[in-house]
Amino acid sequence: MVSRLSRGVNVFAILIVLLAATAVSAALIVALKPLLQRYALARPNARSSHTIPTPQGGGIAVVLAALVCAGAGLSFSGLSADMLRFTVLTISMIGLGLVGAIDDIRPLPPALRLLFQAIAVATVVSSAGVGPMFPLLPPLVEWLLICLAGIWFVNLVNFMDGLDWMTVAEMAPLSAALALFAVIGWLDPTSGLIAAALLGGLLGFAPFNRPVARLFLGDVGSLPIGLIVGFLLYRLAGEGGLAAALLLPLYYLADATLTLFRRLARHEKVWQAHRSHFYQRATDNGWTVLGVVKLVAALNIALALLAALSLAVDNALWQTAYVAIGAVLVAIVLRCFSRVKN
Repeated sequence: MVSRLSRGVNVFAILIVLLAATAVSAALIVALKPLLQRYALARPNARSSHTIPTPQGGGIAVVLAALVCAGAGLSFSGLSADMLRFTVLTISMIGLGLVGAIDDIRPLPPALRLLFQAIAVATVVSSAGVGPMFPLLPPLVEWLLICLAGIWFVNLVNFMDGLDWMTVAEMAPLSAALALFAVIGWLDPTSGLIAAALLGGLLGFAPFNRPVARLFLGDVGSLPIGLIVGFLLYRLAGEGGLAAALLLPLYYLADATLTLFRRLARHEKVWQAHRSHFYQRATDNGWTVLGVVKLVAALNIALALLAALSLAVDNALWQTAYVAIGAVLVAIVLRCFSRVKN
């Protein structure tokens, strides 16, 4: 269990950062949209759920708003001691965003994308300030496993950004929960402010991505968002909240991982675009886009509540039970998406 900490971040700081990031994100989108409409159209492909060319790149606004407002929040909240760690995260996110922007316009070879992702993840993991979590493992082995998990997480966030409002439905409840955990004292204040800034960036983007979307995140947004959320979950796990860190993204983990294994079993080229994720199959099975994202959002709120319960108890058995309950809820939703809707 994560003990209650006396360093809980001020709720007013969280709210100010949240509101500022929301406003900055929305303003940037309004300013950038004509350029994105002209130079960054996403044309329908094998993975797409849309049927007409739609501008992408809204993630530029989300990421910039989150980074600028989080940085300002850290400075004004007396948390400047963490600025070096935040600067490393910022540089890594911007680098990954540039890779995503290039890939949005002219697709890069999969191996090159993976190399840049590995560099960004390894840099962030090395600077996260998290001590050993698995004492039985040699430090180098643990570091490698965490880096591999981080690379997979960055990619799965990108894979799951294939439906209007899907990233908002997943990441808004998750980042809101992390910000709340920091207020309570279950997560460090720096991570709480970063989570609040990310939540604001997503809320500023949400009206433009509402079904039927007028704007997409693009890889320029989904890849850095995967990196920043992976960093926050790693920080949470490092403070004893491993169960919570598994519960919060459990739907994304399950959908993306099971889909990967299914495609491998069918000997498919897993790096190629496809429409076989559970949430994508749901729209083929009679679900509306809004119906899918509403159910995903409700599921993620339930997972956030289970994560909070796991942090509130100092009992490994109960924490395991909460993870098991979360897995059952995720399995039910995946089952619903796999069946034809009556």
